[in-house]
Amino acid sequence: MGCGVSKSNQFHKNSGKAVITIKSAVLIQRWYRQFVARKEMRRRYTWHIFQSIEYSGEQAQIKLYNFLGYLMDNFTPASNERNLISHIFRENEVCRDAEWERYFCYKNIEVPDLYSGPHLTFPLTVEQAVGLVEAFRNKKQLHSRYVLQLLLETWKQLRLLPNINRISTCHSKEITICGDLHGQLEDLLLIFYKNDMPSLEKPYLFNGDFVDRGKDSIEILIILFSFLLVYPSEVYLNRGNHEDHIVNLRYGFTKEVLSKYRMHGKRILKLLQKIFSWLPLATVIDQKVLVIHGGISNTTDLSVLARVDRHNYNSALRPPKKRHQNVAGKSIDSDEEAGSTNKVFQRRPSLTFPRTLTKDCFQNRSLQDFSDRLRANTVEEVEIHKRLPGPLGPENDTSQSCESISSEDEWRQILDLLWSDPMAQDGCVPNEVRGGGCYWGPDVTEDFLNRHNLQLIIRSHECKQEGYEFCHNRKVLTLFSASNYYDVGSNRGAYVKLGPDLVPYLVQYQASSMIRELSVRQSAGRSERSANKVLREQLFAHKSDLICAFKKLDSGNKGRVSLANWASAVESVMRLGLPWRIMRSQLVTGRSADSSIDSSIDYYEWFNELAIKGANADHIDQSLLETLYRHRSTLETIFRIVDTDNSGFITMEDFRQTWKLLSVYLKMEITEEAISDLAVTIDSNQDGSIDIEEFMEAFRLTDKKSRLERGRSMFMGTASDLTKLEGDPNI
Repeated sequence: MGCGVSKSNQFHKNSGKAVITIKSAVLIQRWYRQFVARKEMRRRYTWHIFQSIEYSGEQAQIKLYNFLGYLMDNFTPASNERNLISHIFRENEVCRDAEWERYFCYKNIEVPDLYSGPHLTFPLTVEQAVGLVEAFRNKKQLHSRYVLQLLLETWKQLRLLPNINRISTCHSKEITICGDLHGQLEDLLLIFYKNDMPSLEKPYLFNGDFVDRGKDSIEILIILFSFLLVYPSEVYLNRGNHEDHIVNLRYGFTKEVLSKYRMHGKRILKLLQKIFSWLPLATVIDQKVLVIHGGISNTTDLSVLARVDRHNYNSALRPPKKRHQNVAGKSIDSDEEAGSTNKVFQRRPSLTFPRTLTKDCFQNRSLQDFSDRLRANTVEEVEIHKRLPGPLGPENDTSQSCESISSEDEWRQILDLLWSDPMAQDGCVPNEVRGGGCYWGPDVTEDFLNRHNLQLIIRSHECKQEGYEFCHNRKVLTLFSASNYYDVGSNRGAYVKLGPDLVPYLVQYQASSMIRELSVRQSAGRSERSANKVLREQLFAHKSDLICAFKKLDSGNKGRVSLANWASAVESVMRLGLPWRIMRSQLVTGRSADSSIDSSIDYYEWFNELAIKGANADHIDQSLLETLYRHRSTLETIFRIVDTDNSGFITMEDFRQTWKLLSVYLKMEITEEAISDLAVTIDSNQDGSIDIEEFMEAFRLTDKKSRLERGRSMFMGTASDLTKLEGDPNI
């Protein structure tokens, strides 16, 4: 009996311990699940911030280009505004290829004896292509003579290629497909290290967006073009939406080329503009896999894309202008002036931007909104053409109307191919987030694959955290090869290998020596800090709208709002769908976040904590400053356009004209006095010209607490920046 009691006591004691253990395990599990959920939520909103900022920039770029196109169509030929921007629309200059080759001639460029970079002879050899890779790895630069020579040979080669490349695998070969590289040479070098360089046994397909945002775009182009010349049957290139000289103005490639090749940069850019227009639009592998940069729509037809004159589309953002014959029989591009004496040959409004549009149409319209006017105006345009004498008259009316409709359809096909994104829902709707292309659903994918007897679409265009993502029942694969795109550690890169079985074999990587330099504590939350920094800049840029929203909720006019009202007001202005209450600790610091006063927020103090870098800004009109911050990239793009000689300087008069263009675009009044005050502030040496770089640097937002300088990628800082932040109690 005694033993039985002893065993019973022992049993109860052990069972009590078991209950405690189980409860502890449940608590740990619950805590861990909450931790993972919070971490996932923070990851998602960080990613959402980055993508929202990126896509809003693309949308602003397209709206600006639409606006400038409208000015070209509607302003008089002699107007100052039109003269400032007309050069970017001269897409179809009337020159034969031989004349262009003379313009791009490199033979008069001497290579000095002191030059220590790689030397090229043509035709290129494998050793020279590999030598270029090693030279760029060692931070050397190719001489402008060799750059022009290489680009000329590439241009000749691309003109031999069809719009849609058709390639096949075999039992001994796998095709390696790479997505967006965006000027990040480190990623390309890592791909070559892991997968070997292009060769007869190792074919490659690069799926567009080679340039912009990164600092080594021209080096990536030179490497890809050199291997294309060495292995024309093993290296394939598709065009991306960033292979576009208008997009390059905003996202850094134009600036990069002009800074690296100051003397011959303008010719290099012009030749690259020609090359980009000749890049193939798509590639089909084994008649079953379609590789395109952006996507498709419910009207995408490969037979139409196969026969378009792709070189007419220097920019996919605007339909090409047709040429007419003048009395002397010479071709006249409708974007260029043909003389003001003959009204027949004066520029007419294009079908994409009819004269009926007003400036009020621009602010909230995507690219498709303008082209939607086409169908309503096509008949009217053709009737006007019928009434015109000469070569635009009745004898050509039928062919012209057919040509106009065909040209519009071709443009839409190319636009969708380069700019579209997939969505989870069925259907096909305009891509209002980017401002160009469309969103297409699984039903559109299924129909397209069935019509063309395909089984898989491989596309790029979107950054994915794992470097790739399947959607639409694994029939669409998004591939992105630029790792650390938003910030170090923000995403992996990936490439895919396809063999004869056409089963994708994906390889992921992360190319950054900086990751190895950071401690675990520094790495944790780095992307979140960068995203919050960018978000705080955007919040400050919307200061006026936010203060108005706060005042509506501040019934006592005390300058403070509750946390709930603060979150509600911020979302009503920013419309980003973020968990603002949870993010408050990252966005609101210092005295404005005094928790002793009912957890309310002093919104005036909150904005004071975000400072403006740049002296002597106090006397400048504050509304003008806020406009500058909110539309800084748009203003810089206009500066680049106005700077026709690519010198980096613009005159005071051009500076004023730039602001006038911006004021019309934004539908706001900017006084001459305010513009003059701004110009005087910037022109510190009183030489009568504005240094674009100094202007943009002098007026940028600065986060006092955690400013991370931009480095290789869009929002990238350095390891030393993070080391300085380690001791900051607010991080």
